[in-house]
Amino acid sequence: MDNPVILKKIESLRFCVARIEAKRPDGSDKLKSDYDMQDIISVNLERAIQISVDISAIVIAERDLRTSNTMAGTFRTLEMAGLLSSEISRKMQKAVGFRNISVHEYEDMDWDLVFDIICNHLSNFRRFVEEIGQIGE
Repeated sequence: MDNPVILKKIESLRFCVARIEAKRPDGSDKLKSDYDMQDIISVNLERAIQISVDISAIVIAERDLRTSNTMAGTFRTLEMAGLLSSEISRKMQKAVGFRNISVHEYEDMDWDLVFDIICNHLSNFRRFVEEIGQIGE
């Protein structure tokens, strides 16, 4: 991967994930009671997901693939083109669903779900980067 825009976005994505990991609490109760931690984690999760969508959109444009009219669809487009595994495509599509809830229904956020995501699913971003990095190799 040698596109400087994508490389910069990958660095931003890694920063967001590192920020989440640095602020990850010991338990969901701590997350539920610490509003500053909630903000840091939710904003960085939203950014990580948006950056992943942006990277996907750039790859789609570069490859002159059929564009999607949804954020989640960008991952499906890459999967259909053989550029992203079905597993990561599916997981990133789910991440977009979470992002939409986070952005539009923040007051009703399920902090137990957020805690599960930050403890068990941040590796999805790393795998996404790995698979995107293999494009063009």
